[in-house]
Formats: sequence, structure tokens, C-alpha cells
Amino acid sequence: MRIACYPGSFDPLTVGHVDVALRARKIFDKVIILIANNPKKENAYLFNAKERVLLAEETFKGYDGFEVAMTDGLVVRKAKELGAIALIRGLRAVTDYEAEYQMHEVNEYLEPSIDMVYLMSHRVQAFVSSSNIKEMFFAGADISDLVPRPIYEAMLKKRKQS
Repeated sequence: MRIACYPGSFDPLTVGHVDVALRARKIFDKVIILIANNPKKENAYLFNAKERVLLAEETFKGYDGFEVAMTDGLVVRKAKELGAIALIRGLRAVTDYEAEYQMHEVNEYLEPSIDMVYLMSHRVQAFVSSSNIKEMFFAGADISDLVPRPIYEAMLKKRKQS
């Protein structure tokens, strides 16, 4: 079985993330959505790690070949532990490539057996990032088409709490 991990903080998970994951699933038998959590940044997240895991599980419920996991450590090491042969990464622009290239070099040094697979975002989603989503949402913009339904509902609850 060919397994890939699709890592990210996914705070929040966007329709762009889902699109990349679904396209990766066409290539791999199983795609593990790997929630990367940095305990030092816990206060910077909109959703804590457990919430992000539950929201990812809800988002991918009903799709075959998906699993959700979490790591507080090195993503590439967790991917190896989970039996993955590749990490999936989405690219939106040239600036993403530069950052991803550096990450690729580090990951290749740490775990040369794990390949990196890059999927370009669709043009209509190229501006969609978790940071942009949060900024637009808390400024009052309608982002309901830019995040999966469970995410949008959870964000509405967060906004009411703040």
C-alpha cells in the first residue's frame, strides 16, 4: 500500500487543502492528514491540536483512503513511523516554492527515504491560505466558500466566544 502524509498546521483547514488532499488520494492508496502541532505556538493557533484533528476527521468523513494523525515532533519522522513513502505539499506561488525547497532539503537530510510530492493549487484557490482566511473572517468577510462546512461552523463558534 502506498501511503502519503499531507502535513500542515491546518489552522484552519481550507478548501485548497482539501483539493490538494483529494488529488493526492488519486496517486496514493492512503493519505494521512498529519496535523503538525508546535506546543510553543499553542497560543497562536485559532484551534488547538485536538480541535484541528477532530475538524479534519469531520471534513474527510465519508471519503475513502483518508486518515488523520497528529505530531508534536518532526513531520518527516512521524511520516516514516506511519509507513509513508511521501509527503504531500501544495504550492500556490513562487514564494511557496522557495520555502518548500528549504524544507525539502531538511527533510531529505533527516529521512532520505521519504519523497516530496508537490501539487499546484488551482488558480481560483491560489490566494487561499489559513492566515488569509482568519484575517478575512475576523474582519467580517464571508469565507463560507473558502473552508469546509465543519470548519466554518467551528469558526463561527470561536468568533462568538471572543
